[in-house]
Amino acid sequence: MSTSFEKYQKRRLISSYFSVVISIALVLFLLGMLGLLVLNTKKVADHFKEQIALTVYFKDSAKEVEMEELKKSLAMADYTKSTTYVSKEDAAEAHSKEIGEDFMEFLGYNPLQNSIDVYMNADYVSAEQVDEIAAELTGKNFVDEVTYDKPLISLLNDNVKKISFWVLVASGVFTFIAVLLINSSIRLSVYSKRFIIKTMQMVGATKGFIRRPFIWQSVKLGIIGAILALIGMAAFLYYLDNSFPELNLAGDIKILAALFIGVFLTGILITWLSTFFATSRFLNLKTDELYY
Repeated sequence: MSTSFEKYQKRRLISSYFSVVISIALVLFLLGMLGLLVLNTKKVADHFKEQIALTVYFKDSAKEVEMEELKKSLAMADYTKSTTYVSKEDAAEAHSKEIGEDFMEFLGYNPLQNSIDVYMNADYVSAEQVDEIAAELTGKNFVDEVTYDKPLISLLNDNVKKISFWVLVASGVFTFIAVLLINSSIRLSVYSKRFIIKTMQMVGATKGFIRRPFIWQSVKLGIIGAILALIGMAAFLYYLDNSFPELNLAGDIKILAALFIGVFLTGILITWLSTFFATSRFLNLKTDELYY
């Protein structure tokens, strides 16, 4: 009979530990993913900013040497990420494919112009800075006009600011929730052993002696949960990096290492603190208060 009861208690203990580990792992995984989002918010925003092109159209009278000179100066400019020269012939061919017919046969000539698409570094993609660059380029006598999507730039910058703010707010809220969830799991685990804690105290064990095995057990569960969370994060990051290679999410090894270490230490710290305060609470309760 006692053997069956011991087996039952052992199964309950293992089940309790398993639920605590899973809770810690899920919470730390979500926390880690949120941290990854926070760290890469600027990178993702910069990626979209750098897809906006500023197009420089040349006059038909522009000389080859003038266009070549501008191409070189643009390539060397601090604000330039990359440039693409599009001849009027290439532009006509692309436009014909778009509309599904050769419009030059109908018109009898090519009305399009030679142009350069300038993709700028994200730090320079703001309405004011792009206006200045466009004005400088328009001032050249062989440039016909400079076009870009000004409303899109303003909208993108406004949305990036809003998203960054709400991501930070969400990070704070989810961090608080994560601490509460892990703390609740640990407290429930300690609660089931409250009579053991009181018994040890009654036979003369010191508070530090009683706390030590509980803290060590919880820290071990925290380590296991953190390792599971890190494996999940690594797998998800690998998937994202393969699905969206242009974002280069796994490019900065130092930042990723700091994030992974942070998640690991967070799992240990929260479980340690939660167990410390949970055991302290039951150590300070009177015997008759343990039943409530």
